[in-house]
Amino acid sequence: MRRFDDPIPLPRGRQFGTLKDAGTYITQLPKAEQQAPEWQTAMQALLLVVEQNGPTMFARIGMLRALNHGKPNPDVTPSRKKVAKRYRIVP
Repeated sequence: MRRFDDPIPLPRGRQFGTLKDAGTYITQLPKAEQQAPEWQTAMQALLLVVEQNGPTMFARIGMLRALNHGKPNPDVTPSRKKVAKRYRIVP
């Protein structure tokens, strides 16, 4: 059973430690949610890692992107630029 390099944190303090945990989580989602593009991509990344012995980072990225889909990026802060005043030159 392959483990993630760093566990993937979930809401309510839980976490994924292994690829099997992540696969089980996806299969327990409602069918409509499983069919969403972000979860399909996460499953494809997970299968790539499992079947072709790829790096677990691919599966980690896929899972994190699916889990955080639709949430604002905390690293991006709103711009604080001030709008320049408009001046008109009068001849």
